[in-house]
Amino acid sequence: MQARKSQETHSPASAEARESEHRGLLRWIGPLAALLVFAAVAYILHGEIARLHFDRVFAHLQAIPRRHVIAALGFTATSYWVLSGYDVLALHYLRRRLPYKRIVFTCFIASAFGHTLGFSAFTGGAIRFRLYASAGITAVEVATIAAFASLSIGIGLSTLAGISLFLSPAQAGAVLHLDHNLTFLVGALLLAAVTAYALWSTLSRGALEIRGWALRAPGPTIGLPQVALGVIDLSLAGSVLWWLLPSGSHVAFIPFIGAYAIAVIAGIVSHVPGGIGVFETVMLLILRGIPPEALLGSLLAYRAIYYLVPLLFGAVLFGHKELSASRSHLARARERAALYVAPVAPQIASALTFLAGTVLLVSGATPGINSRLALLHRFIPLAVLEVSNLVASVIGLGLLVLACALFRRVRAAYSISFYLLVCGVVASLLKGLRYEEAIVLALVLAVLALGRRAFYRPTAILDERFSPAWVASIAGVIILSVWIGFLVYRDVPYSDQLWWTFALHANAPRMLRASLAVVVLATAYLMLNLLRPARPAPAVASGRDLERARAIINRCDCSLANAALTGDKRLLFNESADTFLMYQVARNSWIALGDPVGPRAGAEELVWRFRELADRHGGQTVFYQTSAERLSLYVDLGLAPLKVGEEARVSLADFSLDRSSRSALRHSYRHAQRAGLTFEIVSAGGIDGLLPDLQRISDAWLGAKATGEKRFSMGCFSPQYLQNFPLAIVRAAGTPTAFANLWTTDTRAELAVDLMRFGPEAPPGAMDFLFLELMAWGRAQGYGWLNLGMAPLSGLDRHPLAPAWHRVGNFIFRHGEHFYNFEGLRHYKAKFDPRWEPRYLIARGGIALPRVLMDISTLIAGGVKELLV
Repeated sequence: MQARKSQETHSPASAEARESEHRGLLRWIGPLAALLVFAAVAYILHGEIARLHFDRVFAHLQAIPRRHVIAALGFTATSYWVLSGYDVLALHYLRRRLPYKRIVFTCFIASAFGHTLGFSAFTGGAIRFRLYASAGITAVEVATIAAFASLSIGIGLSTLAGISLFLSPAQAGAVLHLDHNLTFLVGALLLAAVTAYALWSTLSRGALEIRGWALRAPGPTIGLPQVALGVIDLSLAGSVLWWLLPSGSHVAFIPFIGAYAIAVIAGIVSHVPGGIGVFETVMLLILRGIPPEALLGSLLAYRAIYYLVPLLFGAVLFGHKELSASRSHLARARERAALYVAPVAPQIASALTFLAGTVLLVSGATPGINSRLALLHRFIPLAVLEVSNLVASVIGLGLLVLACALFRRVRAAYSISFYLLVCGVVASLLKGLRYEEAIVLALVLAVLALGRRAFYRPTAILDERFSPAWVASIAGVIILSVWIGFLVYRDVPYSDQLWWTFALHANAPRMLRASLAVVVLATAYLMLNLLRPARPAPAVASGRDLERARAIINRCDCSLANAALTGDKRLLFNESADTFLMYQVARNSWIALGDPVGPRAGAEELVWRFRELADRHGGQTVFYQTSAERLSLYVDLGLAPLKVGEEARVSLADFSLDRSSRSALRHSYRHAQRAGLTFEIVSAGGIDGLLPDLQRISDAWLGAKATGEKRFSMGCFSPQYLQNFPLAIVRAAGTPTAFANLWTTDTRAELAVDLMRFGPEAPPGAMDFLFLELMAWGRAQGYGWLNLGMAPLSGLDRHPLAPAWHRVGNFIFRHGEHFYNFEGLRHYKAKFDPRWEPRYLIARGGIALPRVLMDISTLIAGGVKELLV
């Protein structure tokens, strides 16, 4: 009994479960760290402004001269226009050309949402990726553009901080509370680093290798404008706040811009979304010479002008594009608008819904305007006002929760969010005539309504498990709203009686009740979501699963779907059981083979479910050997395509040996005929009498190749497996000497060869003979194509700007014959003049890519066998 218990404890299944749990815990480190940083900043900021009077803060805010506000708006518009220069230079660096309007639209939308929100689910980088990917820019190129923009911002921050510290060390030292000698030294080092980059980008002719990326020196026409744009952009952004400072601040622009750059850097390093709280805290700590009430009023105005105004304008612009796409009588406008907005509709709607929820929660924690409350009380009873305030906060929480499901395109989340926004508009007016937030909610409602076609998934909302990033984001907003409420009403003495106080101007009790309701409901829902028993990872397909898959395979056009019948993979079916996805797990990688098998509607649902399944177990989502036709499915998941080879397909209707380019094939075919070779097709299930000969051929072939059986993307020799398929047999003097099992479907769109083996007695040209006879047989049977399989690492880019992966792949392709005959395989398939179609690996990329490739190699080399023990 003890031995059996020990065996179960150390079983592969329990080990995999423990590893999955460990990976799941590691995913919480980053979000929780950001949340702790935010809490620490809130604590520090609370101490800094605890003695402030908010009526003075808003008085200073309202006292900002109108001409200064207009100037700040002008600097904001110019700064966002300059941001598009980063993308222009990056595309020039990549030698890619796009219409300038497309670049400006993409850059503005990405910057407006990325600057303000900053959540990983819908950052500017993710939005830029989806918009540029729809324009034909590859994932590696999009990553290069995003990195180029980030580098440019870093150069601008370093230059401005360096100039401030170097040219005005005494003033900057006083502002930063540092010794002027240390200030001068830091400024000199920053400027030296920027100068070194400018010299390298201008004079260097080589490439710099960093973690698999080849950085080619951009040259003077790109490098010097990049430095200039970075300085101009950050100077314009800093000018927005500088013009909003109180007139008596007496802070010169040079030392101020250094403090501004340091505050921006602190916000970036903290990983708090939008740097909210961190930027303000650093500015309050540095600019001690400005009255805190006045500075905080300027910072609020800066947030509104530089962040919220572009965000709202971006939402209006996006809504206008969606509206253009919905006008059926303007076909051309609809086509162009859809090109811009379709890739990011869920991300934009999700981000705006999250913002709307934040607005409602913060509004519920702040007091209403007394004159509006008095006017409202003339027409509605107090009970309606009290209930509206509570309901508005609960709606805000609901919108935060639903934003996650909207990002994942859940249809029910769209419907519920739509009605919650309508109710939120009404509640905003009934709780205090807060028409400003009602307008914001109405704008979000309009954008959501225009993008309704993007939400198609029928998944239940309760089935959506939150990721650590989403939990941290929701918790951060709730903490922010509660903190604001306690900060605003810090002068109100607490007593138990406050909970039961209902009066027109009893704002503090309303805040307490709304905060308690939100915290209790959020805690209950998150605990229910996170502590719900995790569904066990699906096991390897059972016999019943294989029968269900066989029925779907027979209705599809792709022959690769037959790989599901090898029995070494797990199968994931959709709800209607008309589509499935085959996959296997290797360490941290959840690797799906090919595209989902079945209708596109079912495929869209399955790829999302597969990613959620992998996320739930702390794994990395990977799709291997996918086609170009369905890349958009994986781009929507936030994954990046990487070309791993080309698949050779021969059109049977057009194939003929009569062409001059196929003289070698004609010679080989005639030689095989003279050698007495014959060809036959043995139907599925009729190979019992041939098994001894087939086993002999297979063993001899494996021995000659000094290799073992491959798996995952192909079958292995097994009588049970081979019984599923027809076999092509080549005989010499009546004895089988070569064979291949055939992957077919009932649609007869495509015919493919899986195992191909020949014995030592097979004469030269036996396999050519097999393929040519198979083509003739397939054409006679009505098949459209013969799939010769994928040539790994074939067709990768070879130009000087090719990504490091392509250059490594090309090197292996040309010189890796000791490991695998890559070039020989491509050369053999090229004899049949096939059409080459790209095949992709879909993953998150980055530094985890080598490990993913290793995991795939492990599965193909037979490593999955250990998983099945």
